[in-house]
Amino acid sequence: MALLTKAPRGTHDIMPSEIYKYHFLEEQFFSLADAFGFKEIRTPVFEHTELFRRSVGETTDVVQKEMYTFDDLAGRSITLRPEGTAGVARAFVEHGIFNEPAPQKFAYLTSCYRYEKPQAGRLREFHQFGVETFGAADARADAEIVALADCFFESLGVEDIHLEINSIGCPECRKVYLERLRSYFESKKDILCETCKGRLDRNPMRILDCKSPVCATTFADAPVTLDSLCEPCAEHFEAFKANLEALGVEYRINPMIVRGLDYYTRSVFEFVSDKIGAQGSVCGGGRYDGLIEEIGGPHTPACGFGMGVERLVLLLDSIGFEFPEPGACALYIASTDAESARVASQIALDVRLSGISAEYDITGRSLKAQMKYANKLNAEFTIVLGTDELNSGIGKLKDMKTGETVDVKLSEVAEAIVDIYSNMILNQYGELAGLYPDENPTPPNGNNFTIIEGGKKK
Repeated sequence: MALLTKAPRGTHDIMPSEIYKYHFLEEQFFSLADAFGFKEIRTPVFEHTELFRRSVGETTDVVQKEMYTFDDLAGRSITLRPEGTAGVARAFVEHGIFNEPAPQKFAYLTSCYRYEKPQAGRLREFHQFGVETFGAADARADAEIVALADCFFESLGVEDIHLEINSIGCPECRKVYLERLRSYFESKKDILCETCKGRLDRNPMRILDCKSPVCATTFADAPVTLDSLCEPCAEHFEAFKANLEALGVEYRINPMIVRGLDYYTRSVFEFVSDKIGAQGSVCGGGRYDGLIEEIGGPHTPACGFGMGVERLVLLLDSIGFEFPEPGACALYIASTDAESARVASQIALDVRLSGISAEYDITGRSLKAQMKYANKLNAEFTIVLGTDELNSGIGKLKDMKTGETVDVKLSEVAEAIVDIYSNMILNQYGELAGLYPDENPTPPNGNNFTIIEGGKKK
């Protein structure tokens, strides 16, 4: 039978054989974000189109070319979110979070949608980690979010990545810069692509964000924002650099970074790698002091970043990062007849409710086929139930690695498996477990208890 349809171009199925990488990164990111004081927020996958037009900017590639916009059944213009910040900012205003003590700090994992030409590291549906800080004008807030991203990369053992920073100033000093930039590109108008010719009058800074190789040839001698900063913006940039240095974060100044969204002000930054091809920016962000006011809230200084999850996985794969393997099946319960199959299902449920993985036959396989399947699952322990085991209430729990067996009461299989894994953890990580003598740690998914240090399993 012919396949009915394929996944839309630019989308990606994350299969069970790959999803453990994403789960690992999600746990690592949110754990670190929580340590930095950022709390998770979830916003809708679509918003009113006007939110993105006002926040992202009418002259950006995102709004002009890339948004998935449609009218709903009531005739309202709706857009799938092309980025994460605008939705979080809308929630901040709508729920009156600006009345709470500052700063307010949020972290999220979000799916985003942009109609771009698919290539390695660039999808039409993609995912981002993000953080946003509201209510902090000081450059220490900018440095803090950069340090969070830097610590995250360092915890993963990523060395082939560097931080680039710039300042694009405030609306006042940017007026001076835009005039200088407009004058420069006027002399090169004949070379520019049609889109950039339209940007020349409305927002010439967007020309610097053009992906056309023709326009890129004109950038070399273009004026830079750092030469047009007003005194407060220059002081903020110096403070930003000083705070990065205080936190031990290395950086390079790249005056060509302007970011692709109009809401940015003052500091902007990108973490860039040359290991993943043309789409080298893995994380980008900066300050956006005017956004909350632009969408109807009170003036609120803010900053944040977005980090591409698919690009991060691509980068980690390119450097040979060893993701912790997903937990194998802890226990497979084989059965020889209908009655033992029923008991197998009951035992499996008890084991699963103890937080450990267990499987039993649900397809009517023969005992031989069940054991082959257990091997395919890499089951760490097995137990076979038949008439003798049910009559005696005793089964033989077999360690599939050593071949050793131990008698266990069928009513206590779950307790036995929990004890085995608890002892494994205590033996292997005695020093760590000794910090919590009153605790009885059990792994959430079989033997999936792994410490990561520098991108290597310990």
